Amino acid sequence: MPEHHQPDISFARLNQIDPPQILAHMSDPRVATHMPLLTEPWTPEICAGFVAAKEACWQRDGLGHWAFLNHGDYVGWGGFQKEGDEWDFGLVLKPDVFGLGLPIAKKALAHARADDRIPFVTFLLPPSRRHLGALKRLGATQLADIDYDGVRFLKFRLETA
Repeated sequence: MPEHHQPDISFARLNQIDPPQILAHMSDPRVATHMPLLTEPWTPEICAGFVAAKEACWQRDGLGHWAFLNHGDYVGWGGFQKEGDEWDFGLVLKPDVFGLGLPIAKKALAHARADDRIPFVTFLLPPSRRHLGALKRLGATQLADIDYDGVRFLKFRLETA
């Protein structure tokens, strides 16, 4: 971000992003470090299936994952996914822009606060994530660890109502 000091965050749908950008992002080994469910290399077919699955969530739930842009450039993806009765919030940024996580999360959580369907959001983080201060600053509280697809995650909850 050297030429743009102040972030200018906007959201787009993932199907508006050139697939090779998402593929390159998800193929970065630094991303896989904190994604224990990412167990196989991404291919153009996996990328297309991922985008289609995220678009299906928008069709089903009226909300889903966005592509995150800073000054119009793709910097990652994330958003809300309905898991049973809960809305889980996820955020997967390119390694060179990890510092944008808090401003992006704040903007996304403003959407949740404005949506009557979302009285709270949950966050699932792998135990490899050691720096949890941002979640605490947002007001999230840690719940019991959970098992998701055979992997242990730290679960947090943030009231939005």
